[in-house]
Amino acid sequence: MNRSELVAALAGRAEVTRKDADAVLAAFADVVGDIVSKGDEKVTIPGFLTFERTHRAARTARNPQTGDPIDIPAGYSVKVSAGSKLKDAAKGK
Repeated sequence: MNRSELVAALAGRAEVTRKDADAVLAAFADVVGDIVSKGDEKVTIPGFLTFERTHRAARTARNPQTGDPIDIPAGYSVKVSAGSKLKDAAKGK
């Protein structure tokens, strides 16, 4: 499912226009991005998803073409965890 299909499904389920559903989806993405970028807290939708910023330590990797070692600096990543309701839906329950 791509974004336009998701917007259409949200609009149909919530009985709103596609424009309104797209605006809500965009606002949701902005809010989650802002909170995760700060790293102070995580965003939790109980039973569905949890978004949180994680720290990745510096490490040494290898260039797959040459085999030479590459130093990768420390940085941040995003961890997304599925909630119980989403896990049950994936199992077909």
